[in-house]
Amino acid sequence: MRNIALVIAYKGTRYAGWQRQQNAVSIDETIGDAIAAVTGERVTLYGAGRTDAGVHARGQRANFKTRVRMPADRFAPALNAHLPRDIRIQKSFEVPADFHSRYGAKEKTYCYRVWAAPVADPLTDDFCWHVRFPLNVDAMRRGAAVLVGTHDFKTFMASGSGAKTTVRRIDAIGIEQKGRMITFTFCGTGFLYNMVRIIAGTLVEMGSGRRDPESMAAILAAKGRTAAGATAPARGLTLEAVAYGEEND
Repeated sequence: MRNIALVIAYKGTRYAGWQRQQNAVSIDETIGDAIAAVTGERVTLYGAGRTDAGVHARGQRANFKTRVRMPADRFAPALNAHLPRDIRIQKSFEVPADFHSRYGAKEKTYCYRVWAAPVADPLTDDFCWHVRFPLNVDAMRRGAAVLVGTHDFKTFMASGSGAKTTVRRIDAIGIEQKGRMITFTFCGTGFLYNMVRIIAGTLVEMGSGRRDPESMAAILAAKGRTAAGATAPARGLTLEAVAYGEEND
């Protein structure tokens, strides 16, 4: 039995998220159908992260087991021939039998994008949160700096999570503005359910002047969801990359 890893990009707009749903189309199901068409096998696809409905990915990772002897790098074009245009396999390669895309991940990078302008941009609107007022980037950076490091991020977790612990490590948060587009980049070992979107929503409130960036330490220490800001819309979030050891990258 071979273990094949995939690097996947997708536009999540018309999908119910990564995970299979009974009454909606998911990324997992759509790729699984393509694998069945190519291999004749129904497989379990192990994803690095369960992105929510409407969330996008540029570097999602997944793996599956197969008996098919096709060269590993040929799975990508073969699967793309059976996939819709809003899902693309960027790369396919063979990995050790014990490799698991979720449990082997060492760091994930997410980007959250905000279009800060009176009028939305129709060419980017599926990929950003349209905020109609200007944002103070320096204020948001001050608030974000408090969150870097290992902390209990319970304040920034939505209900419905099955996480055994709410302690996570954020290695870096970058906030850059180019024109009307503001991009938040989050790098860390792992994230709680809706954690990036809740942090983004809180930072936008700080950037708008509705919250003091100096309050971030108290928000974090509260360990209660009501202390943080609104959950930013799903469409602004993209899973940019998942990092492993060199042999599996």
